Amino acid sequence: MRTLLSTLLLALWKGLAVVDALPNPTVSYLQQRSVSVLSSSQLAGLAPYSEFARAAYCSPNIVDGWKCGQACEAVPGFQVSLTGGDGNDIQYYYVGYWPSGDTVVVAHQGTDPTQLLADLTDVNISFESPDPSLFPGVSSSVQVHSGFANEHAKTAPTILAEVNKLLIQYSAESVTLIGHSLGGALAELDCIFLALNLPSSISIKGVTYGTPRVGNPAWASLFDSMVPNFQRINNEKDPIPIVPGISMGFSHVQGEVHIVDSDYVVSCPGDDDATDGDCTIMTVPNVIDSDILDHLGPYQGIYIGTLFCT
Repeated sequence: MRTLLSTLLLALWKGLAVVDALPNPTVSYLQQRSVSVLSSSQLAGLAPYSEFARAAYCSPNIVDGWKCGQACEAVPGFQVSLTGGDGNDIQYYYVGYWPSGDTVVVAHQGTDPTQLLADLTDVNISFESPDPSLFPGVSSSVQVHSGFANEHAKTAPTILAEVNKLLIQYSAESVTLIGHSLGGALAELDCIFLALNLPSSISIKGVTYGTPRVGNPAWASLFDSMVPNFQRINNEKDPIPIVPGISMGFSHVQGEVHIVDSDYVVSCPGDDDATDGDCTIMTVPNVIDSDILDHLGPYQGIYIGTLFCT
């Protein structure tokens, strides 16, 4: 069934432009940097974040009170303080405090991966500078995907107010941003937004899944300098992380973790310049060679998406 669905989806993409994911071929051998293999304990440590991302697809009605089934049960003790979104005009999101991690958590829902893929291979994608009222002091050279920026602006002030409240309430000193697919893009924007609008003493951490490129190289450079504690996890041949294309002016930020297969996961160096064959940019050279079903998982045994809110 998986093979049949993959074949049908790939057939739909024949009209889409091939996305140039490969790095500059002039990169010399001396510039190549090797991957590092994640240990079993490192992989186990990612599981709660996968469950937080999974829970973001659940209706706010059942996330409130943390009663969303398996995803919520897998992270016991989490204290939800705010839920929102309608799953349509505004993606679901929630905010709360995680006692085991001693951190405030913000998680965003993703969207239909086939629709997202079609949207992000559109040649008419536009850039814009981040809203200076939300991203104070950011250079005009920094540009982000306009659709992502507009979606982020819908919830940013509300989320900031809730995060500030919880940091004071629990005397917490860190915030963790989480999301899958479009939710990962929103979490990436949240990382810089909160880093700019919270006290410098607050640590910002991000963990995202199947995240598309969010901004231009100047965005990536700013992000890398401000959010060193960040992981963007890609599963096998998921096409979403290779769109929008590099030729369209986009660049990933640091922190790629690539699930090559269920027993082999690597951490890739750099932003969009990894040259190791185990990194996504080399494994998935274009959307025709990808598998959209990999976007849903498994992320070390955990599937993420609307169908997996159980």
